[in-house]
Amino acid sequence: MLDACAELLDEAGYEALSTTRIAERAGVAIGSVYQFFPDKRAITQELTRRNVEEFVRRVDRRFLEEDYRGWWEAVDAIIDIYVDMHRTVSGFKSLHFGDVVDLNLLDSDSDNNTVIAGRLRGLFLKEFGLADSAALDLAVLVAVEAGDAVLKLAFRRDPDGDPEIIDAAKHLIRGFLSRQLKSWSPH
Repeated sequence: MLDACAELLDEAGYEALSTTRIAERAGVAIGSVYQFFPDKRAITQELTRRNVEEFVRRVDRRFLEEDYRGWWEAVDAIIDIYVDMHRTVSGFKSLHFGDVVDLNLLDSDSDNNTVIAGRLRGLFLKEFGLADSAALDLAVLVAVEAGDAVLKLAFRRDPDGDPEIIDAAKHLIRGFLSRQLKSWSPH
């Protein structure tokens, strides 16, 4: 059902989505949909959770498989994962991290980008030994928000993501974080 939902989102968008269309695409009775999900919002929420888990899994796997000279290379890798998912994961380009459906989808007390920033902050603390501080929290949150906005622009301008804007997003985030994390700046 989640795969059917993702395909329909890519084809027609959230407004055209319905539980009936999801059931038809998934080849299940409408009662089966309602057994697990009360409405289309609940299905898209679960799809968003799945996408976020996949994003975090991909980031974790990349951190395990590759050695980075510093956090700035990790930032580029994280952006590359986001761009790849936008291009290849059904439903991701429609939902991103749930902002289309619910800004507090992942945690009722924090908006979705704050949750993503917290997870990335944890990776930076673990992998690069950055000092835990309120300043780091704020820096990573601002970087996630800025990156999210600029990457959305890249995909509005080009369905595959405007390469110049994607590159600009990397430079913007690295530059911002370099100023915030002076002792860990790239040389």
